[in-house]
Amino acid sequence: MRSVPSSRRTGAPSRTRTRTRTRTRAVLTLTATAAALATAAGAGASPAVAEEAAVNRYVALGDSYASGAGVPDQTDSTCTRSSRNYPALLNAALTPAAHKDVTCGGATTVHLTSAQHASTPPQFDALSADTDLVTLTVGGNDIGFANIIVRCVSLGLFNMSGSPCKTSYTWTGTDRLAQTINATAPKIAAAVQGIRERSPQARILITGYPAILPDDGTNCPSVVSIAKGDAPWLRDTHKRLNSMIAAQAAAHGAVYVDTYTKSIGHDACKPAGTRWMEPLSTNAAAPFHPNAAGEQAMADAVLAAVD
Repeated sequence: MRSVPSSRRTGAPSRTRTRTRTRTRAVLTLTATAAALATAAGAGASPAVAEEAAVNRYVALGDSYASGAGVPDQTDSTCTRSSRNYPALLNAALTPAAHKDVTCGGATTVHLTSAQHASTPPQFDALSADTDLVTLTVGGNDIGFANIIVRCVSLGLFNMSGSPCKTSYTWTGTDRLAQTINATAPKIAAAVQGIRERSPQARILITGYPAILPDDGTNCPSVVSIAKGDAPWLRDTHKRLNSMIAAQAAAHGAVYVDTYTKSIGHDACKPAGTRWMEPLSTNAAAPFHPNAAGEQAMADAVLAAVD
């Protein structure tokens, strides 16, 4: 919750508090509209939005789902960062006094404290004592997102009716991806602790990952070669990752932002114009990553959590 300015606390009558609550409810609509306008025309946020949010310094941390990999226009080729990623949209809506976006494609929790590339310092270097809003999207690469996709798409080519990818990860009787997700939990916890140590006054918002495949467990062989039996297992693995991130956020004083629920029905199997997630063959974003509409949806979810 945002603290109420002293001018509102001192002697404020109940009628004033009612007006304040009404204006706060209206902010969600205003922020979403401002973000959409910023995307289309580079417009700044409404003064009412900036006043309500009262963000001084916003820092965006995370991986390619936050950087907007492949989404036009790319402003940093090394980190596949887009001018229309969700941190940029959030910045346009909130108009903080200062904003730093250090999101980078391929980032893991390791790269929060260690350099990812020669020209890319640790992401935590962007944090400071006066940072009061931090967003974080991380964990997918810690469990090997890219390798999982490559393996499942490749194995599906040979057995579309079975579950070859699931079999390859569970043949020992243990689901190795479930194990990896469990092993990543302490890394998410450490990430939150690291942010808190560097920016003790910051609100920390950690996002989950939006739906890649249909939530009903079906596949779409004409779009991507993920086998029929692998699709529901991959969906469940995806949800397990999000649940782990949510649990770590709750346990360590951060806010979890659900980007999955509203993305149902906008997965990579849907046609252009409906999907928020791109399939394997695309020029609207990196494969199996959010397109511009997906980044907008993520921004909307984070804005709602901010307010």
